[in-house]
Amino acid sequence: MARRKYTPEQIIGKLREVEVALAQGSTVALAVRGIEVTEQTYYRWRREYGGLNIEQARRLKELEKENLRLRRAVSDLTLDKLILKEAAEGNF
Repeated sequence: MARRKYTPEQIIGKLREVEVALAQGSTVALAVRGIEVTEQTYYRWRREYGGLNIEQARRLKELEKENLRLRRAVSDLTLDKLILKEAAEGNF
């Protein structure tokens, strides 16, 4: 089975489909099979996106990208600081 990348909007739509199927009396296994993902994926999505609307999901992804960018910047600066500290200890 090929892995497919879903957008947050698609994930929220699929979660709503499962909610509707469950409300109609379907089991989780049947509802999840209907959206063509595994139960594990469904529960992971529900944990991450459950209760969010589409705009909140978009904002969450933007913040995650910004957080990653800032972490990289901090790690680069920390590495530069360590290199300069080691160089300053040497004999000049």
